[in-house]
Amino acid sequence: MSTQIFTYTETFELELGRKLPGIEVGYHTYGSLNKNRDNVVWVCHALTANSDVFDWWKGLFGPEGHFNPDDYFIVCANVLGSPYGSTNPLSNNPATGQPYYLAFPEYTIRDIVKAHQLLADHLGINHIEILLGGSLGGQQALEWSIIEPEKIKNLILIATNAVHSPWGIAFNESQRLAITTDRTFYAGSPEGGAKGLKTARSIALLSYRNYKTYSITQQETSDNIPENYKAAGYQNYQGQKLVNRFNAYSYWYLSKAMDSHNVGRGRHGVDNALSLVKARTLVIGIKSDLLFPIEEQQYLFRHIPKSAFAELDSFYGHDGFLIETEDLTKVITSFLKTDVKGKIIELQKIA
Repeated sequence: MSTQIFTYTETFELELGRKLPGIEVGYHTYGSLNKNRDNVVWVCHALTANSDVFDWWKGLFGPEGHFNPDDYFIVCANVLGSPYGSTNPLSNNPATGQPYYLAFPEYTIRDIVKAHQLLADHLGINHIEILLGGSLGGQQALEWSIIEPEKIKNLILIATNAVHSPWGIAFNESQRLAITTDRTFYAGSPEGGAKGLKTARSIALLSYRNYKTYSITQQETSDNIPENYKAAGYQNYQGQKLVNRFNAYSYWYLSKAMDSHNVGRGRHGVDNALSLVKARTLVIGIKSDLLFPIEEQQYLFRHIPKSAFAELDSFYGHDGFLIETEDLTKVITSFLKTDVKGKIIELQKIA
């Protein structure tokens, strides 16, 4: 299924004060609205993903997945700044007739949500049965549930937080520093910063996985190998893989958007902001997550009024939310059937 494009022709005002002369939002839909219009599942994607959720979240989404087009009207939209169909730094700047590159205005998680609210209005969606996302996707979902609390019935937050941590910001800044060491980043070409992006992705991978993950998946099979290590090859391969499908400018701006995440900004603090969520909420943490430690999800659980909490014991670290789809399905199934307030959902009890 190809990406659909929603075009908003009016001025789009950004939280930090800049403006865009209209925006485009790339998106996918699957299935159709039912008679009661109460079967919408809206997915917010993570940092470098795209709106084709059937492609990257197999097992949880798809014809054979828990969320399938026979039962649900599934929507996933590209984030602002993404190169997969939404307005981004490589889009044409009407003022110059050339791509924006580093003239693109900085934006926040709230701006991403604002763009998706416009898309929801365009699609005639007034009620979202289930809103979910992991990582940066979870940050979007949480913001949306605070901005429009009456619109969201069920909220699922996976491996995410209320405020992006100093630890997470430090990882992102290290990646941006890597990108800026590549002089081509300032050359004004679509391929600019490619070598820097490869290095940045290698840094990011260390936060997405952990010591145990690498020890199991990249362990050498012989004591007599003095070079060409599996772990080194893996870092190079994954870095180049992102370069082949993304661009350094989108990555730069999206990492800054993630850094901006703080639900308490302008809302009298984080605790007060979380108290505004009215949706039945499932918060899922991953025990081995280094980037979004499980304490961050426990904090959400304690401060969102109607919430339940589940912990996944995955050795994949932060990336576990994309991999452990069987366990996610079990937890989500249990959540949708239970009275959630203050409930701990134990995976082993529903296996």
